Amino acid sequence: MAEKKGDKLVVFATHGVKDPERATIPFVVANAALAMDAKVVMVLQADGVELATKGMYEKISSPGFEPLKKLVDSFIEFGGSIIVCIPCIEQRKITPDMLVQGAQPAKAGRVVQEVLDSTAVVNY
Repeated sequence: MAEKKGDKLVVFATHGVKDPERATIPFVVANAALAMDAKVVMVLQADGVELATKGMYEKISSPGFEPLKKLVDSFIEFGGSIIVCIPCIEQRKITPDMLVQGAQPAKAGRVVQEVLDSTAVVNY
C-alpha cells in the first residue's frame, strides 16, 4: 500500500532498444508502484520513446525480467499513464499512430506539471 492516499510517482525513461535492461527497469518499478496503489505517470524521452512504439517495444527483453511488452501492457491495463515527448518522436520519425494505445504525446509544459503534482520522481 502507498503511504497515503494520493501518492503519485513520475518515472522518466530515456533508454530504448539499445539498452534492454535500462529500458525494462522503469516499467518494473512503475508496475510495483501501481501495485502499491500509487498513481504513476511514465515519461518517455530520448530513446525511451521506443518503449511505447508498436513494432519496437515487443522486441525488448532483458534476462531476469518479464518482456517489456508484458510490462507495458500491464502498466496501461492497471491505470498507469504514459507521456511521450513530442520533439523526441518527431526526431525519430515516429508518428502518434505508431504509439501503443493510451500513450499521450506531450511537450515540456505537461511534463513539468506532472512533476510539480507528484510525490516523487525517478529517472532511468
